[in-house]
Amino acid sequence: MIGFLRGRVAYLLADVCLLDVNGVGYRVFIAGNTHNQLKLGQEAMLFTHTSVREDAIQLYGFYSQEEYDLFQLLLTVSGIGPKVALGIIGAITPARLCQAIQKKQASVLVKLPGVGKKSAERMIVELKDKLHFADAGDDGQVEDLSDLFALPEIGEGVVAEAAAALQSLGYNAQQLAPVLEKCSRLKGDQDVQSVIKFALKELSGR
Repeated sequence: MIGFLRGRVAYLLADVCLLDVNGVGYRVFIAGNTHNQLKLGQEAMLFTHTSVREDAIQLYGFYSQEEYDLFQLLLTVSGIGPKVALGIIGAITPARLCQAIQKKQASVLVKLPGVGKKSAERMIVELKDKLHFADAGDDGQVEDLSDLFALPEIGEGVVAEAAAALQSLGYNAQQLAPVLEKCSRLKGDQDVQSVIKFALKELSGR
């Protein structure tokens, strides 16, 4: 098993990078958090997980050991595979996920990409005694996760769908939360496309 890779970032998209390790290009799937730490042409080290299936061998990479450890824990939950686990990590910080699980906030977990009601319940039952490494933010306080996602002014369904689309482009929850909150204060009805358009404009600084 490959524990980590160190090499030059030769290719970078929202959810994948090619890491040139001594002339060999490794295709590594990444979450938005890791994407934000990588620079095209610069050297990087990624902790890696190798997923072996009948039809493919895939690598998943993480910039931090904490995210790698969380990814491994998520894979122990029944019904959660590598792609869903990667989506979860890209949508929420380890500390915030730990808080949601410890407080049994299934309503928060179901808003993560690929997580339904049954998966959320399994995460709480199977991980509540395992998540000890991420329990607080830099100031010692963990903010209420519901504040990060719940934006009833424009409808939770609209927010969830728009957030999922934006996350697929490489943006993470920390980047999206203030933008979506700002969008919720706009006058008039907002649909998914208008929310995405507004968010992209804000995120690009235009």
